[in-house]
Amino acid sequence: MHSKRFFAHLLLAVLLTSCTALDRLRVSPTPVINLDAAEQAQVTIEAGLTPSPAPFQFVLPQQGAEPISGWRPPLYPIPLAKTSNDHFYFARPIAADQVNWPLPDYRYGGVFFAGVVHTGVDIDAEEGTPIMAAAPGTIVWVGWGLFTETPGYIDDPYGIAVAIRHDFGYNDQRLYTIYAHMSRTDAVMSQHVETGDVIGYVGDTGATTGPHVHFEVRFPDNSFQDTYNPELWLVPPQGWGVLAGRVLNDEGKVQPYTEVRVISQETKETFLAKSYGSGGAINPDPYYNENVVIGDLPAGIYRINITYDKKVKQTWVEILPGQVTYFTFRGLDGFTTGLPSYPTLPFVPEALPFTPTPLP
Repeated sequence: MHSKRFFAHLLLAVLLTSCTALDRLRVSPTPVINLDAAEQAQVTIEAGLTPSPAPFQFVLPQQGAEPISGWRPPLYPIPLAKTSNDHFYFARPIAADQVNWPLPDYRYGGVFFAGVVHTGVDIDAEEGTPIMAAAPGTIVWVGWGLFTETPGYIDDPYGIAVAIRHDFGYNDQRLYTIYAHMSRTDAVMSQHVETGDVIGYVGDTGATTGPHVHFEVRFPDNSFQDTYNPELWLVPPQGWGVLAGRVLNDEGKVQPYTEVRVISQETKETFLAKSYGSGGAINPDPYYNENVVIGDLPAGIYRINITYDKKVKQTWVEILPGQVTYFTFRGLDGFTTGLPSYPTLPFVPEALPFTPTPLP
């Protein structure tokens, strides 16, 4: 009798346990997973009402935006000047196995910190990444204080920086390059360096929002007021080119802060830039007289869009490998293409050099 009662209780316990397990398997629908509130659809997955033979379930999100490729072709050998107007004299200060192209959101002429106009380009890199000399030259500054010209001044916005006076010039004028926000330097004053020599390491000293190298091109003096757009001086990847333009209003005056949208007709990829902000430290190229530049564009046909007075104006240009393609925009008159005529500035000679000018 006791045996029968024992087995009856045992059977009841087994049945209750089985029911509890089945209840656990009857799960409610998985909550909606918002993969991207702005762009992607919501995905809902319901668990089965019966046990699944698979121990795990995987949520497969819908395909999102295509990531920006980090791939670039190898750079052209330097110096490169396929026409007498170009001057691609400098290699990238970051090696090719790293991100070594300028950040598109921090171009030359942009306005970022407290209305200060950006006098160079920023190349994103992890802290401690080696920074290399962009061309042969002599070290003329090492350490803190470059912006204020006060050696050792630790509140200087450039942080730890290096300046190089190069062995060659442009139109018989000295060329300098600047490398700022280093974590530490690997160079000493008066040291001669060759292209690719390590002169320091990426950091975030000075006025920064994170590790990167701030790179400038200066002439004829090593001065904050004598900077030029590095994207017209850094050699492009092989098969790629550069777009430069001059954006004006109806009266023919320089139009600052105007968005220029450039769309590849082959890949539909869009590139953005804004015309230079106003500021005494920003200088157009002696020949191109530009106020907007977009570098590292694969060769091909591109559409340029500019919105002016609430009207969209557009034109098409061809980016040529290893060269600068140029356009002019003038208010409601729209676009003209083709290279500019030679400027009348007194310090620019009629014939521009194909290669850097050797200087003693």
